[in-house]
Amino acid sequence: MNHRTTAAALASCALAAAVLTACGSGEPAASHKEPAASGQAPAAHTTAPATGTATPAASATQNRAGDSSARPSAKDQQAKKGKAALPPRPDANGEAAYVRALTAIDPDIVHDKEDKAVERGRDQCATIHEHPGDREKQISTAMQRFTSPGHPDGFGRVKSTRIVDAVHTNLCPDY
Repeated sequence: MNHRTTAAALASCALAAAVLTACGSGEPAASHKEPAASGQAPAAHTTAPATGTATPAASATQNRAGDSSARPSAKDQQAKKGKAALPPRPDANGEAAYVRALTAIDPDIVHDKEDKAVERGRDQCATIHEHPGDREKQISTAMQRFTSPGHPDGFGRVKSTRIVDAVHTNLCPDY
C-alpha cells in the first residue's frame, strides 16, 4: 500500500471535515467572503488556509452545506420572478391598441406618456402572472400602480378593474 497516497487522502478528509465544521457552526469561515452589495453570490470555492489553494472538496462541501449567504434573498428571488413574468414589449400596433384601450377608460391614465403606460402595464402583467386567481390583488395593485398628476391616488376601483382587463387583453393574454 502506498503511504503517500493514504496520507494525502487522510489530509483531504481532515480538510473537508474542518470546512464542514466551519460551515455548519453558523460562524463564517476564515476564508469566506460576504457577497458584494450588488447581490452577487460569493465565489464557488474556498481557499484552504494551510496551502492557499482551492480544493474541490471544499467547493463541493460548501455548496452542499447550504450556506445561506450564497442563496439569493427573498427580495432578489421576487425581483427575478417579477422580471421573468414580464411579457415582451408589444409591437407598434399592439402598443397603439393598448393605449387606445386605456384612453377609452380615461385619457388621464396615459396622459401623453405612452411608454410609461406600457411599462406600467407590463408590470401589471407580472402581478397577474404572480396572482392568477386573485382578482382583488390584481385590482388593488392596479389602483396603486396607475396614477397620474390628475389622479395621484389612482383611478378608483371601477376604472382599475377595467385597466386590469385592458392590460390582460392587450399585453399578456396568455397569463
